[in-house]
Amino acid sequence: MKEKIAIKPYLRLAGLEPLVVRPETNFVNVGERTNVTGSKKFARLIREKKFEEALSVARQQVESGAQILDVNMDDALLDGVEAMTTFLNLLQSEPDIARIPLMIDSSKFEIIEAGLKCVQGKCIVNSISLKEGEDKFLQQARICQRFGASVIVMAFDEKGQADTMQRKVEISERAYNLLLSKLSFAPQDIIFDPNIFAVATGLEEHNNYGVDFIEATRLIKQKMPLTKVSGGVSNLSFSFRGNDHVREAMHAVFLFHAIKAGMDMGIVNAGQLVVYDEIEPTLRNLCEDVILNRNNDNNEATEKLIAFAETVKAKGKVEIKDEAWRNNSVEERLKHALINGITDYIDTDTEEARLKYPRPLEVIEGPLMAGMNVVGDLFGAGKMFLPQVVKSARVMKKSVAWLTPFIEEEKKNNPTATAGNVPKVLLATVKGDVHDIGKNIVGVVLGCNGYDIIDMGVMVPADKILDTAQKENVDVIGLSGLITPSLDEMVHVAHEMKRRGMQQPLLIGGATTSRMHTAVKIAPQYEHGVLHVLDASRSVTVVSSLLNKEQKKELLAQTKQEYESLQYQFSNKNKKALIPYAEAVVTKEYFDWKKYKPTAPTFTGKKVIKQADLGTIARYIDWGPFFIAWEMPGRYPEVLSDAVFGKEAQRLFNDAQKLLEQIVAENWFQADGVIGFWPATSNNTDTVTLQTEQGPVQLEFLRQQLKKAVGQPSFSLADFVCPAELGSDYMGSFAVTIHGAKKHIDRFAAEQDEYNKIIVQILADRMVEAFAEYLHEQVRKEYWGYEKGELLTNEQLIREEYNGIRPAPGYPACPDHTEKLKLFSLLNATEEIGITLTESLAMNPPASVCGWYFAHPQSHYFGLGKIDRDQLKDYAERKKMSLEEAEKWLRPVLE
Repeated sequence: MKEKIAIKPYLRLAGLEPLVVRPETNFVNVGERTNVTGSKKFARLIREKKFEEALSVARQQVESGAQILDVNMDDALLDGVEAMTTFLNLLQSEPDIARIPLMIDSSKFEIIEAGLKCVQGKCIVNSISLKEGEDKFLQQARICQRFGASVIVMAFDEKGQADTMQRKVEISERAYNLLLSKLSFAPQDIIFDPNIFAVATGLEEHNNYGVDFIEATRLIKQKMPLTKVSGGVSNLSFSFRGNDHVREAMHAVFLFHAIKAGMDMGIVNAGQLVVYDEIEPTLRNLCEDVILNRNNDNNEATEKLIAFAETVKAKGKVEIKDEAWRNNSVEERLKHALINGITDYIDTDTEEARLKYPRPLEVIEGPLMAGMNVVGDLFGAGKMFLPQVVKSARVMKKSVAWLTPFIEEEKKNNPTATAGNVPKVLLATVKGDVHDIGKNIVGVVLGCNGYDIIDMGVMVPADKILDTAQKENVDVIGLSGLITPSLDEMVHVAHEMKRRGMQQPLLIGGATTSRMHTAVKIAPQYEHGVLHVLDASRSVTVVSSLLNKEQKKELLAQTKQEYESLQYQFSNKNKKALIPYAEAVVTKEYFDWKKYKPTAPTFTGKKVIKQADLGTIARYIDWGPFFIAWEMPGRYPEVLSDAVFGKEAQRLFNDAQKLLEQIVAENWFQADGVIGFWPATSNNTDTVTLQTEQGPVQLEFLRQQLKKAVGQPSFSLADFVCPAELGSDYMGSFAVTIHGAKKHIDRFAAEQDEYNKIIVQILADRMVEAFAEYLHEQVRKEYWGYEKGELLTNEQLIREEYNGIRPAPGYPACPDHTEKLKLFSLLNATEEIGITLTESLAMNPPASVCGWYFAHPQSHYFGLGKIDRDQLKDYAERKKMSLEEAEKWLRPVLE
């Protein structure tokens, strides 16, 4: 009889894609800028009813790494119900935003209820409480339950907010019992906020607030283990506002104890969070005395912390190079160097260890692996961040490089001397795809945890991946991809693994992948374990479990049941309401073309820009995605003062700036681009015809078919070009690339410097995006000249506050990669600037960008969403492409 393992009761949320909060999940990032009380820009747009424009705020949050999107419409000047309904309905039609779960946030339940009626997937309601009594609480909870929502329950009852441990637990337990006994509410869908209040206020009744929260959290998690606990941490240090040095230490000390007690999530709005162990001992002890209410008779601990705060308020922090660790044993020195990423003495220390140990291999298996185990533990516990781990890997690689000649010499003299049985993980970017930053980071993190990484690089055919896996007898195979055609190649690899009778688990990762696609399309092809890995921090836990016989059995069984559930959801989901393609064309976006006077570009045809100035381009960098690549979610520059990531983010930023200065000064990169403009008209549906020197070229676009609220148009990029019967217009295109990065990436790899290798890779991506931004500005002001007087800051450019757009083939507004072939032909991009296209139409070098230019002042970005087969058929006919071929390229957007 088949063994049945129940799906574990995790907190499970969903937009278009699921978010499962597992025990190993650290803090969940909630994007808060779609909140009229927290964002002046968002509030202004909502008040002016510019809802479409307000979506850009939501999109920025998602792109900045938010895992949940908080939406709040509590403003005295707004009709909150109408604003919430309108905004959420529009948001649902933008798949790039709607893919993450929502948090409907309001102090007025009628607004929450209105929001619940608009949301697909599973959201969080923020919040409900017992402050108006049990009947009201249960009534509101029942409505949330009916809509399938999770709830945040405030520790607030008829007597007011809970301020003691007993009251916090009592109210939480009372709410919990009511929800379970009266409503059979799922306990994993309950998130308690037991209230964090300020300590060190001088009032003795406030002294135990920190202890009250920590102990209440411990008891809540003991009594109600499936629930979550959250809180606003910055409230704790309110008495020390203006003194970030003390506040950040207080936050770190508080979180150290609160997380150990079971706190799951929290928002810290002030200061930078430091690592608990790195706080100077005097300050740490004073903070602990205050937060844990120790030695605090007559406010003694409070007075001492206040006195200490005065001594550091003016001088702030001074970084002193402490070399005391050099007096420790060689094992301790190696561990310290690994944890802190210090390479200064690694050769000397490694040689000392080699002379001390009988065999060079014992240095690796002994002190080096011991140090890396500490790094792995700290990373897993959220006490180290990705840039620090990569620095640790650099130290490890340099040490191993020093030992390698001695190991090789030993092997030559003693062929029977072999290394231990180190687990092997093979990583590859699939055929047709050239993007590997994420794969490289995963390799570094796994390498830091003791695994032997076989990195096959990019554009690797399935047979080569699997031949190598079998030859090397690897334990795990990991596939990566960025562009949508890579998804089909991953399906093919899984199918081939089954055909060959392989048994290694298969890991799936990359920006274009998802848990749903893995469950529905890839997992059915292979029965020995297919797992979607969201990011590098998850890879260690997954691989570790897969290499433990008992944990592997449980993980694969759990994943199989979870994927079967996703497969069932997918096959039985309510089909999105789509309108016929003919109706979508009728409900297109209309403009007053008779009053529109298009600006003629300064030239037609193409223009090549070679060796653009790197210093100029660097000023246009958007640093937000740089930090996201390092798994530091949050917007720039706020991430530099983030409570959790801020200190390490600032250090990483300084290193990147230093390297960027060298790149610019020494011309490591070559920035080349080509732009072009042509007379253009639309056929009033979805075809745009360009008049080129070689004759007419037809561009084909796709149109939204999702059923929307009355009066909301169905967008297509073709709408932004004047119909032929109403006048004439123009359209442009561009392609830009960065050459030269690979040379330096390879050099750093040869020097065992993974940290700078990855920084250079990410900077090449940031520079090519900056080049595209700079060139678009030049197009608006000079080459096309339709906005000659434009004066925008870089922040305004990043927020896209200019007129005109530059959508890229393969992205949400025009997801068909095959139109890229026409763009490359128009610009002669391969010959002019050396960008080639793979068979999956990825661009090489990887740091390359291309797209279309639209100049209409009301043109805007949008997500296509799902389309129906009537439009697929029409599109295939327009493209003179077989239905099967069209379906292959458009599979991700087909309903």
